[in-house]
Amino acid sequence: MLSKKAQYAFHALTYLVENQNRGPVLIAEIAQEKGISLKFLEQILLELKKGGVLGSKKGKGGGYYFIKPPEDIPLAKVMRLIDGPIALLPCVSLNFFEPCENCTGENCGINAVMAEVRDATLRILENKTLASISRS
Repeated sequence: MLSKKAQYAFHALTYLVENQNRGPVLIAEIAQEKGISLKFLEQILLELKKGGVLGSKKGKGGGYYFIKPPEDIPLAKVMRLIDGPIALLPCVSLNFFEPCENCTGENCGINAVMAEVRDATLRILENKTLASISRS
């Protein structure tokens, strides 16, 4: 399930997509428009900045902005930055692999099905971008 944090990240990023022609957008404006706690949004946007999705500018005319076009930022990247693995089980995760407790390896039926689920999910999330979830 998509965490509340990831949902807020997508709401904030959608707002930035819809207002990107204005230049940097103040975090207070995003928080107010999207009904997100300012403190929580600060944490989210900082993670996205550290992950190379956003940049920020201080002072007059400052705020957050995209480092690269929203058309070039897959939804999977944002989800991994905010929530970590996309796979439902750690033993099928491509980027965050860990063996499950009592794991029997790739011969496990659950592993095989969850790998299919991961692959189908990734096909969508890697091909949809931030621009694709915007209404503008």
